[in-house]
Amino acid sequence: MISTFRTQLSSKPAQFQITHAQKLLLLGSCFTEHIGTQLQENKFDTLTNPFGIVYNPLSMAQCLERVAAGNQPFSEGDLFENAGLWHSWAHHGRFSHPNKSRALEGINQAYHEAVEHLKKTDFLLLTFGTADVFELKETGQVVANNHKMPAAHFTARRLSVSEIEEKTRTILQTIKATNEQLQVILTVSPVRHLRNGMVENQRSKAALILACEEICKQLDFAQYFPAYELLLDDLRDYRFYATDMLHPSEVAVEYVWQFFADTFFAENTQRLNERIGKIRSAAQHRPFHPDTEQHRAFVWAQLEAIKQLKQEMPGLDFSGEEAVFLKFASQVET
Repeated sequence: MISTFRTQLSSKPAQFQITHAQKLLLLGSCFTEHIGTQLQENKFDTLTNPFGIVYNPLSMAQCLERVAAGNQPFSEGDLFENAGLWHSWAHHGRFSHPNKSRALEGINQAYHEAVEHLKKTDFLLLTFGTADVFELKETGQVVANNHKMPAAHFTARRLSVSEIEEKTRTILQTIKATNEQLQVILTVSPVRHLRNGMVENQRSKAALILACEEICKQLDFAQYFPAYELLLDDLRDYRFYATDMLHPSEVAVEYVWQFFADTFFAENTQRLNERIGKIRSAAQHRPFHPDTEQHRAFVWAQLEAIKQLKQEMPGLDFSGEEAVFLKFASQVET
């Protein structure tokens, strides 16, 4: 029976498929962190937000430009101090630190990791969060994060569709020129940015959606993934938001993840994810009676399952799960 109470998006296989043998680089808003976590838990070779959470497309393009150059690490002159912490205008607050040298060390360690990862990246996932940006009055620089600096330091404005399209398309073409296997997934975050009100949030999201459309028209290696539409038009209910009414709930994230899997994973990849998921769940299980023969058999069965998967896919990293099971095995033996 056709439901009259819901409009549901239908997934269909993408023009390319993602496998565990490939590398992914994810940049963007906090929704990027949700997808990145899912990919990492399923043992995909993934690097997520090497600059921390970045909300606007222009800052993302600037991050990619710097990483693609490969020889532009940050210096002390790129940092500034506020409220006892050293910050970077290009980075999220998780890179900020009371010690200037430590802050710079963390920033450049992540930078060099991103440079090496991008060289071999097969899939680049960009999640645009907002088209509303802050420009430093002193330099005109669009900042990735205002780090709670006084509003007097900034001019607020909205990026135009053409500005987003041009800046993003240009850097993607630059990367593609040296990385022929690159495929790009564009998406708009369903997280609501309500600081300026609901109307302004929708206008901002509209600019992002239209820019994604233009980019995909121009680049045959770019495809749009409807994360925003899944939450706003498919689920379309406050039950699928967290208690702050801004971020998606765990149930919503899982729903979007499954749609992502149905879109970009072939059947054999999904079966592999299921096997990995069973091992991951087993490692999280805490037995009431770890010293029994039954649990010993369970532990060695999991180690055997890991061994089998590593033989099939040598690149998969189960070091964390192996450590858990070997610890249980040693406890039983003693």
